[in-house]
Amino acid sequence: MAAALTVKCCASGGGKRGELKVGSPIVVVAAPPTLKTAAAMPCLRINDGLVKPGDVGRIVGRKPMDVWAVRLAIGTYLIDGNYFAPLEVDEEDNSQK
Repeated sequence: MAAALTVKCCASGGGKRGELKVGSPIVVVAAPPTLKTAAAMPCLRINDGLVKPGDVGRIVGRKPMDVWAVRLAIGTYLIDGNYFAPLEVDEEDNSQK
């Protein structure tokens, strides 16, 4: 018995931003030109392929002006809300009878 995993990317418009909270999964839809680390001493660097469209992460915090702290596989960065969309994950049980 295997569980099926369905992943849906919500459109960036339509008021889905209000549903984001700490722990919400996201998917990067456009690569930001620069990246700022979400550390106590932040570092600003050019995005030379570190964060790409299709990368998946989780919200770990919110900052003013639609900037979010997002935990990705390569670290935690402050990313503007225009560069990612909420990710909806549905788990279905495909048990054979």
